[in-house]
Amino acid sequence: MVTRQREKSELTKNELMKAAVKTFGEMGFEAATISEITCEAGYAKGNFYRYWSSKGDVFLDIMKQKLKQHREKRDQRLADAKDYNEALEIVIDFLCSFLDDSKWANIFLEFTVHAAKTRDLREKLLNGVYRLSADIYAEIFEPFTEKREEMKKMGAVVTALFEGFLIQHQLGDKNFNVKDLKEIIRILADYYNS
Repeated sequence: MVTRQREKSELTKNELMKAAVKTFGEMGFEAATISEITCEAGYAKGNFYRYWSSKGDVFLDIMKQKLKQHREKRDQRLADAKDYNEALEIVIDFLCSFLDDSKWANIFLEFTVHAAKTRDLREKLLNGVYRLSADIYAEIFEPFTEKREEMKKMGAVVTALFEGFLIQHQLGDKNFNVKDLKEIIRILADYYNS
């Protein structure tokens, strides 16, 4: 009985997350409401609050799920990397894979601005698994270099550069393209690993 109840609970949570993805995709983060998410899923609002305290929290769970898929692919490739430069190209590909879904990139940017104004969400976003943080970057390159502190700085700089590029890309700025982004990351990587 407990297992069946747990399965139903997990099914409800997944249906609510699927509805949230659809609602955020159609309306954007700010305009979407918990009522619209629960209506889309066919549940009462109370069901939503069994799993999350806000639409920001469900968004973080969606991000975690999306990132997990991307990271699994990245980690499989990293397991075969022979050196620092090969690992760097894998990380660059990983970052650029987020540009393929421009609608999601827009929603992510909108959420990031929202989270910056909300202390709890800001801390979760900054210190969680939701970004290529300095620590994660250092861990990725640990097998290829002993310069952990430099790799942490590199991770922070690459994250700032990528998120800035994402903003410019979404605004339609054509002065700085993906090829330029990749080349600048390579130059920074050489600098921090020299």
